[in-house]
This record gives sequence, C-alpha cells and structure tokens, in this order.
Amino acid sequence: MNSSTDDLQATARLALACLDLTSLNDADTEADVVKLCERAQGPHGPVAAVCVWPRFAARARHELPARIAVAAVANFPDGSADVPRAVRDTRAIVDAGAQEVDVVLPFASLQQNDEHAVAALLQAVRAACEGLVLKVILETGVLADDRLIARAAQLSLDAGADFLKTSTGKTPVSATPQAARVMLAQIAGDARCAKHVGFKASGGIRTVADAAVYLALCEDALGAQALHPSRFRIGASSLLNDIEAVLAGHAPPAAAAPGTY
Repeated sequence: MNSSTDDLQATARLALACLDLTSLNDADTEADVVKLCERAQGPHGPVAAVCVWPRFAARARHELPARIAVAAVANFPDGSADVPRAVRDTRAIVDAGAQEVDVVLPFASLQQNDEHAVAALLQAVRAACEGLVLKVILETGVLADDRLIARAAQLSLDAGADFLKTSTGKTPVSATPQAARVMLAQIAGDARCAKHVGFKASGGIRTVADAAVYLALCEDALGAQALHPSRFRIGASSLLNDIEAVLAGHAPPAAAAPGTY
C-alpha cells in the first residue's frame, strides 16, 4: 500500500468519526430512519451523529448506542424569523432525548439588515436547548457575500452557538471552501470561541477528497486539535459510500446525483 493510499484511508477514518449521517428528505419514514441508524454503525466504526427531522429524533435515539449522538433540525429549511415555531421545533428535539440541535439562522432577515430578528431567534433557541449542542446553519450559498457570511457567523457566536454550519443542503449552492474560510476566521478571531466552537460543512460533500478540503481548512484555522468530532463535523449521507469504499480498499463508487445531501 503506498503512502497516498495510506493518507486517503486516514482521511476517510477521520471523516467517518466526524460524520453527521443525515436524512432530511420530505418523504422520510421511520423505516428509513431505522436503516440510517443501522448504517451509522457500520463495519469500519460509528459516525459522530445521526441527523433527522424532529419527528424522528426519538426513534433514532432508541435505535442508536449512546456513543452516537442524535441531531435534529429546527426552523428548517427555510430559516424563517418565526421565533415560536423555532422554539417549538427545539423543544420537540429536547423532549425526544436528542443531544444536538441544528437550527437555520434567519438568513433572509439578515439580507434585509434585520439583525434584531436574527439575534432574537438564535437567543430563544439557545435558551430552549440549554445543555445541548447547538449548530447554527448560516445558509452561506444564499448569503453568498463574505461580509454577510461573516456577520451571520458573528451573530451566531454571540448567541452561544457551539458550531457554525454552512448549509441546509436544500439550496443550489451549499458548502464552499470560501464560505468555510470566512466562518473559520470568525471562530478563530473571537477569543471567547477560538478554543471550543466547532465548524460543520454540509451539503454537496460526497467523496473523501471533498471532505479533505474542509479538514485542511479547519486545521489551518483552528489547529490540529480541532480535527475531532467535538470541533469538526461533516453533514452528509452519500459521503458514507465513499468512506466505506476507501476503507475497504475498493475503487470509489460513482458520485451521487446533484442535489442530494
């Protein structure tokens, strides 16, 4: 086995350990969630978390061992400024016994310069899930502008986010290296957050090579110690196929169709 193969397999193992295995299709059923939880406990080791709709969080928690977290989404995918709705979602996630909340920042409000609406929703969600990991989805592909992405990141950090997450995976543009750089720079530049807040890349990450880009960016910004599930996550579903192929020593499978998570 040559060194490049060794490196690829090492990256695959790290990506697996940091993977939020995700299914957020409108037509998902409990049977789909059971299958997802089975996949999360594969022959090469467990993923970091399984991410589902709030209505499936309790079932996922029942199916998984304690070492695999359950994450569920709030205010998803539209990121409205409706605080009561976001809080209802969040409380449902808490009541289901999940460990992590992935909430969508009201990105349209930010585009309209209504930072008060953004802060109010994020603060309310943070209060509603005290003790749980809070990941704030910025929807960077829609914000697009580096200045807006940086501002969304800072508002999220100010509200007590544990992770900054790129995307819902439901828009034409999801994670990009440039958006990741901006988000990571905000984390690194905030003395309150630089040593403990994490980064999650999500949407469009389908191969180990894709994952390697974001691992490298995270290491550059936050240091090698951040390459751990407590500080780095990848939100994906089809990525697991490539991880398993690499770890099994097989040629990677064909890429998933565009538009899948």
